[in-house]
Amino acid sequence: MSGHYDVAAVRKEFPAAERITYLDSGFQTPLARPVKAAIDLFLREGLETAGPKNVWLDRVEETRAKVARFLGASADEIAFTKNTSESMNIAANALPLRAGDKVLMVHGDHPNNAYAFLNLQRRGVMVEFVPMTDVVNAESIRPHIDANTRAISMSLVTFHAGHRFDVESIGALCREKNLYFVVDVMQAIGVVPIDAKAMAATFIGSGSHKGLLVPQGLGLLYWDKARTELEPVYLAAASLAAIPSDLIARPDKLEPAASARRFELGNFNLPAIQALGASLDMINAIGVQNIQNHCFDLGDHLITLLDMLDIRLVGPRERQHRAPHIYVIALPAAEWLVHFEENDIRVSPERDGIRVSFGMFNTFADVDRLIDVIRRRGVKPSHRAA
Repeated sequence: MSGHYDVAAVRKEFPAAERITYLDSGFQTPLARPVKAAIDLFLREGLETAGPKNVWLDRVEETRAKVARFLGASADEIAFTKNTSESMNIAANALPLRAGDKVLMVHGDHPNNAYAFLNLQRRGVMVEFVPMTDVVNAESIRPHIDANTRAISMSLVTFHAGHRFDVESIGALCREKNLYFVVDVMQAIGVVPIDAKAMAATFIGSGSHKGLLVPQGLGLLYWDKARTELEPVYLAAASLAAIPSDLIARPDKLEPAASARRFELGNFNLPAIQALGASLDMINAIGVQNIQNHCFDLGDHLITLLDMLDIRLVGPRERQHRAPHIYVIALPAAEWLVHFEENDIRVSPERDGIRVSFGMFNTFADVDRLIDVIRRRGVKPSHRAA
């Protein structure tokens, strides 16, 4: 039983968690009842009234304000996108990078973060990958910065083994060296508290179908509004400071919006944004710090039981350097994934084993059942800890 909040009550909001042992929130979180209710409301309004558009757009702005508070930002620093990849591409292309400029990234981080910057190589931008170690902080990054370095981009939490990078120290380093700092928070948001200002990020990108509990198709972008030199590489009426009332394009009036709306193209994913408003209400009612602490407790329990079986954990073990909710067990996915599926346990195959990822609804009993299923099959000596 968690001492941080009433997990049993929260679990009732996730019907899928009662049907299977769901340990795969790092892939996608099951739908929660309040989130479904927000989507149902949108569909019912569309069905019965053909859509109260002004009401829907008002809810967009209400949700934008909720996202801003959640990230310690202001509403005019938040844009809605399609997913994390789009957010990272918007950020990469907004940076004023020229031929010969260098971007530092972490080797093995999420590929769609890397591709956004690797695509800039065709413009002569250089990308250098620094090693991924259990501890990635300002001091591990500093030796790689040279006169050509203009930006650093990385995840807050890695998807494949739950590394938690010290982005606040790296943000301070970027401020010291006058570098742009782009952070992918997809695997952290909703579980790990995020403070955009403390992070000193230029851009923060994320999707919403993991810790934010919303079905796929909605992304977020935070932009530090002090960086007024950063503009989108594309333009639409929705991006402009002054949208022409007659909707006739005028070549002499192309100034982008003063807010993060400059990075939007209009036609929002309205049902997903309404769902996000509901999910943020749910997360805030519990407290993201409480969710983090609960997941850390689950992780400690998992590590203890794995140690008893002499099974290795991939990635960092210390709370300071690990994500609270993502753990990779050194069991070959090709040999184990079907076994878990046959026992109604949902996990993900990962490059170094089986990934277990917790959500706010998981319990110690879920961890115990996972370990029991592992124990009953037996573990070969080669899979044990070194």
